[in-house]
Amino acid sequence: MNHWTDLSIQYANQRAYLDDLFRIYPTIPEGIRDVDEDMWAAVEESFNKTDNEALIMELLAFPLFPIKDSYVAYLKRDPASVQRNPNTINRLSGRLYEMGLAKIYEKSSEPKETNRQIGPLFKRWLNSGELGMRPVPLATFAATMDNAVLDAGDAQLMDFARKHLNYTHEKGLDFIGRFNGQYIIGEAKFLTDFGGHQNAQFNDAISTISANADAIKVAILDGVLFIEGKNKMRRYLDDCPDNFNIMSALVFREFLYSI
Repeated sequence: MNHWTDLSIQYANQRAYLDDLFRIYPTIPEGIRDVDEDMWAAVEESFNKTDNEALIMELLAFPLFPIKDSYVAYLKRDPASVQRNPNTINRLSGRLYEMGLAKIYEKSSEPKETNRQIGPLFKRWLNSGELGMRPVPLATFAATMDNAVLDAGDAQLMDFARKHLNYTHEKGLDFIGRFNGQYIIGEAKFLTDFGGHQNAQFNDAISTISANADAIKVAILDGVLFIEGKNKMRRYLDDCPDNFNIMSALVFREFLYSI
């Protein structure tokens, strides 16, 4: 097993792993979403008039539609389809009338799901200077070969990796750095559970470190994958090549300075 993977497993099973991880991923639920008063007044009017099309159109304009349904995303992307599909609109409206206005308001103002807030937190942690340096803009990063972390958006990170590191994978990156003259690229994930979307997230990170690049590749993973057991993620860690750098963000600093 890769040394840094083994170290991460030991950390997760012998120390206050979750307590320490909270510094990086402080997944505090946000407060309820604000609901625009004028938009809500229009919803109430449509609801009270049982104007199905108007009710659906008003609610589609909200950041969060109050019911989960596989057809809602299509309606959001093609509002004209509301008029062309009366049976779908009537079906959705029936569920809304059954819920009542109070429940519709409650569902429309729910906080963002925690796992959807996780994405920016790793970069926020990088910006805090926890690695012993703060990320720098591209001009500064490219001016020397000193140790540095690149401060850039997703598109700029990808562009740099393609132009300068011969990175050909289609997946984006969360980290580009340079230590002791060597470039390091990585993708960061916090895997909150097993199965479904979380397995796909794990596979994305593995595909990144399997890709071609003139750089050291790292999957910076945290969460349930380090739990002892027979789950797919943990079995992969036990069997993967020892040159696959899979590690917790909590040991990532030590890894960088060991290069």
